[in-house]
This record gives sequence, C-alpha cells and structure tokens, in this order.
Amino acid sequence: MAAATALALVCAGCHTPRSAANSNGPAVYKVAFENDKIRVIECHTGSEKDVCGFGMHTHPAHLYIMLTDAKLRIITPDGKETFENAKAGEMGWAPPEQHNAENLMGNNAGCYLIEIKDKDWKPSTGLTR
Repeated sequence: MAAATALALVCAGCHTPRSAANSNGPAVYKVAFENDKIRVIECHTGSEKDVCGFGMHTHPAHLYIMLTDAKLRIITPDGKETFENAKAGEMGWAPPEQHNAENLMGNNAGCYLIEIKDKDWKPSTGLTR
C-alpha cells in the first residue's frame, strides 16, 4: 500500500497539458514519464471511445488515476462485459489484465496508468494502432 501511495504522490507532479485535456481530436496515449522503476502513461480518449489503449490490449499490474469522470464498458477476451462509473480523482490498483475499455459518456476521458517495472513487467500494449 505504501508503494501505491508513493506512486500517487509522484504522479501528482505530472500535469496534463491543457491542449491534450481539451482535445476533441483522436485518442492520445503517451509515455509521460519513465525511469528504471516506473512508467507513467497519459491517456485521453479525444473524440474516440478507447480509454487506455486501442482495441483489445494488455497492461501489467498498475496504479490508475482518473483525470475525468467516465462511464466505462470493460470487455474481456472471453466477451464478458462489465460497466463501471469512474470519478475524476479516483485511484486504484489493477492486476495484469487484457481488455478493451471504452468510455460511454462521450466526453474526453483521461487517466494516468503507472506501471511498476518489477521482474514480471511487460509494457502495456495498444498505445498505437
């Protein structure tokens, strides 16, 4: 738990560029910070639906921080769908996963994903088409 708190504090120093946060263009997924311990990915849906990667994609274990509200539809490889309401400022821990995450609100949803570079780390996929 202390590691997640420390990462949240580190990420609090990451500021979303206003142009990216207000964009109505295509989705943007970019590495905002990286060192030998962590990788921070900044995600914005723009006018698209994909929240944290294009289509079906993978993530290693990670901390997420929502920058905006979003109504999420999560689809797993077996076709199972779940729905979640995310609030701006919400943080949580997620195990390694494969999914398609879509924002159903129609707004430019944003989040940070903070990947821990441990011995099992494999970078998130789906950041480019």
